[in-house]
Amino acid sequence: MNNMESARSNSGSYVLSLRAVAASDLPVFFEQQLDAEANHMAAFTAKDPTNKDAFMEHWSRILQNKSGTIRTILIDGQVAGHVFSYRDEELEGPEVSYWIGMSYWGRGVATRALAAFLLDVVKQRPLYGRAAKDNIGSLRVLEKNGFTRIGEGKGFANARNAETEEFLLRLE
Repeated sequence: MNNMESARSNSGSYVLSLRAVAASDLPVFFEQQLDAEANHMAAFTAKDPTNKDAFMEHWSRILQNKSGTIRTILIDGQVAGHVFSYRDEELEGPEVSYWIGMSYWGRGVATRALAAFLLDVVKQRPLYGRAAKDNIGSLRVLEKNGFTRIGEGKGFANARNAETEEFLLRLE
Protein backbone atom coordinates (compact mmCIF):
# COMPACT_ATOMS: atom_id res chain seq x y z
CA MET A 1 0.00 0.00 0.00
CA ASN A 2 1.37 3.40 -0.93
CA ASN A 3 -0.68 6.06 0.77
CA MET A 4 1.95 8.75 0.56
CA GLU A 5 0.86 12.19 -0.53
CA SER A 6 2.59 15.51 -0.53
CA ALA A 7 0.47 18.03 1.32
CA ARG A 8 0.59 21.80 1.59
CA SER A 9 -0.85 23.71 4.48
CA ASN A 10 -0.67 27.19 5.93
CA SER A 11 2.13 25.88 8.13
CA GLY A 12 4.24 24.81 5.15
CA SER A 13 4.84 21.55 3.33
CA TYR A 14 4.73 18.08 4.78
CA VAL A 15 4.47 14.52 3.58
CA LEU A 16 1.51 12.57 4.94
CA SER A 17 1.38 8.79 4.79
CA LEU A 18 -0.70 6.00 6.30
CA ARG A 19 0.66 2.62 7.33
CA ALA A 20 -0.30 -0.36 9.45
CA VAL A 21 -0.09 0.25 13.19
CA ALA A 22 3.18 -0.90 14.77
CA ALA A 23 3.62 -1.77 18.44
CA SER A 24 6.01 1.19 18.71
CA ASP A 25 3.12 3.54 17.81
CA LEU A 26 1.12 2.70 20.93
CA PRO A 27 3.25 4.70 23.42
CA VAL A 28 2.89 7.73 21.13
CA PHE A 29 -0.90 7.23 20.91
CA PHE A 30 -1.00 6.94 24.70
CA GLU A 31 0.90 10.21 25.18
CA GLN A 32 -1.28 11.98 22.61
CA GLN A 33 -4.50 10.98 24.33
CA LEU A 34 -3.30 12.29 27.71
CA ASP A 35 -3.84 15.89 26.62
CA ALA A 36 -6.76 17.39 28.57
CA GLU A 37 -7.83 19.78 25.81
CA ALA A 38 -7.84 17.03 23.19
CA ASN A 39 -9.89 14.80 25.50
CA HIS A 40 -12.42 17.56 26.10
CA MET A 41 -12.80 18.15 22.35
CA ALA A 42 -13.16 14.44 21.60
CA ALA A 43 -15.58 14.11 24.54
CA PHE A 44 -16.29 10.38 24.15
CA THR A 45 -13.03 8.98 25.48
CA ALA A 46 -11.71 6.50 28.02
CA LYS A 47 -12.91 6.86 31.61
CA ASP A 48 -9.34 7.33 32.80
CA PRO A 49 -6.95 8.34 30.00
CA THR A 50 -4.00 8.06 32.41
CA ASN A 51 -4.54 4.31 32.94
CA LYS A 52 -1.89 2.81 30.66
CA ASP A 53 -2.91 -0.79 31.36
CA ALA A 54 -6.51 -0.07 30.30
CA PHE A 55 -5.21 1.79 27.25
CA MET A 56 -3.03 -1.16 26.19
CA GLU A 57 -5.88 -3.63 26.76
CA HIS A 58 -8.22 -1.46 24.68
CA TRP A 59 -5.69 -1.27 21.84
CA SER A 60 -5.06 -4.99 21.99
CA ARG A 61 -8.80 -5.51 21.33
CA ILE A 62 -8.77 -2.95 18.51
CA LEU A 63 -5.81 -4.58 16.79
CA GLN A 64 -7.31 -8.07 17.10
CA ASN A 65 -10.69 -7.01 15.72
CA LYS A 66 -10.75 -8.32 12.16
CA SER A 67 -13.84 -6.28 11.26
CA GLY A 68 -11.99 -3.01 11.80
CA THR A 69 -9.32 -1.28 9.76
CA ILE A 70 -6.75 0.98 11.38
CA ARG A 71 -3.81 3.00 10.13
CA THR A 72 -1.13 5.12 11.75
CA ILE A 73 -0.89 8.64 10.35
CA LEU A 74 2.66 9.78 9.68
CA ILE A 75 3.78 13.33 8.99
CA ASP A 76 7.29 13.49 7.60
CA GLY A 77 7.81 10.00 9.05
CA GLN A 78 6.66 10.94 12.57
CA VAL A 79 3.56 9.43 14.23
CA ALA A 80 0.88 12.13 14.15
CA GLY A 81 -2.13 10.00 15.12
CA HIS A 82 -4.39 7.28 13.83
CA VAL A 83 -7.50 6.76 11.73
CA PHE A 84 -9.73 3.71 11.77
CA SER A 85 -13.08 2.23 10.89
CA TYR A 86 -15.03 -0.26 12.92
CA ARG A 87 -18.41 -1.88 12.84
CA ASP A 88 -21.10 -0.28 15.00
CA GLU A 89 -24.00 -2.70 15.34
CA GLU A 90 -26.49 0.18 15.57
CA LEU A 91 -25.60 1.48 12.10
CA GLU A 92 -25.99 -0.05 8.64
CA GLY A 93 -22.31 0.46 7.89
CA PRO A 94 -18.95 0.99 9.58
CA GLU A 95 -18.01 4.13 11.46
CA VAL A 96 -14.77 6.12 11.21
CA SER A 97 -12.79 7.67 14.00
CA TYR A 98 -9.46 9.45 14.22
CA TRP A 99 -7.12 11.05 16.71
CA ILE A 100 -4.49 13.61 15.84
CA GLY A 101 -1.81 14.69 18.30
CA MET A 102 -2.31 18.33 19.29
CA SER A 103 1.05 19.40 17.88
CA TYR A 104 -0.41 18.57 14.44
CA TRP A 105 -3.70 20.46 14.84
CA GLY A 106 -4.47 23.32 12.46
CA ARG A 107 -2.36 21.97 9.60
CA GLY A 108 -5.00 20.00 7.68
CA VAL A 109 -3.62 16.68 8.89
CA ALA A 110 -6.95 15.16 9.98
CA THR A 111 -8.70 16.21 6.77
CA ARG A 112 -5.95 14.86 4.54
CA ALA A 113 -5.47 11.66 6.54
CA LEU A 114 -9.18 10.87 6.45
CA ALA A 115 -9.26 11.62 2.70
CA ALA A 116 -6.37 9.19 2.08
CA PHE A 117 -8.02 6.58 4.30
CA LEU A 118 -11.33 6.88 2.42
CA LEU A 119 -9.65 6.80 -0.99
CA ASP A 120 -7.14 4.01 -0.49
CA VAL A 121 -8.18 1.92 2.50
CA VAL A 122 -11.90 1.90 3.35
CA LYS A 123 -14.16 2.10 0.32
CA GLN A 124 -17.32 0.60 1.82
CA ARG A 125 -20.32 2.91 1.82
CA PRO A 126 -22.32 4.06 3.59
CA LEU A 127 -19.79 5.06 6.20
CA TYR A 128 -20.60 6.96 9.39
CA GLY A 129 -18.90 9.43 11.67
CA ARG A 130 -19.81 11.17 14.91
CA ALA A 131 -18.63 14.30 16.67
CA ALA A 132 -19.69 16.28 19.70
CA LYS A 133 -21.83 19.20 18.51
CA ASP A 134 -19.28 21.72 19.76
CA ASN A 135 -16.30 19.93 18.18
CA ILE A 136 -16.27 22.25 15.18
CA GLY A 137 -12.86 21.03 13.97
CA SER A 138 -13.93 17.40 13.76
CA LEU A 139 -17.23 18.30 12.13
CA ARG A 140 -15.34 20.29 9.50
CA VAL A 141 -12.98 17.35 8.84
CA LEU A 142 -15.90 15.01 8.25
CA GLU A 143 -17.85 17.48 6.11
CA LYS A 144 -14.79 18.35 3.98
CA ASN A 145 -14.58 14.63 3.24
CA GLY A 146 -18.17 14.45 2.02
CA PHE A 147 -20.00 13.39 5.19
CA THR A 148 -23.40 15.00 5.75
CA ARG A 149 -25.27 15.43 9.00
CA ILE A 150 -28.15 12.98 9.26
CA GLY A 151 -29.05 12.96 12.93
CA GLU A 152 -28.36 13.93 16.48
CA GLY A 153 -27.81 12.02 19.65
CA LYS A 154 -26.69 12.33 23.21
CA GLY A 155 -24.44 10.17 25.31
CA PHE A 156 -22.30 10.25 28.40
CA ALA A 157 -18.91 11.77 27.60
CA ASN A 158 -16.21 10.55 29.98
CA ALA A 159 -13.90 13.47 29.20
CA ARG A 160 -16.61 15.94 30.20
CA ASN A 161 -18.26 13.85 32.90
CA ALA A 162 -21.60 14.87 31.43
CA GLU A 163 -24.24 14.02 28.87
CA THR A 164 -23.03 15.52 25.60
CA GLU A 165 -24.90 16.13 22.37
CA GLU A 166 -23.41 14.84 19.14
CA PHE A 167 -24.08 14.84 15.42
CA LEU A 168 -24.22 11.63 13.36
CA LEU A 169 -22.92 11.99 9.81
CA ARG A 170 -22.96 9.68 6.79
CA LEU A 171 -20.86 9.35 3.65
CA GLU A 172 -22.67 7.76 0.70
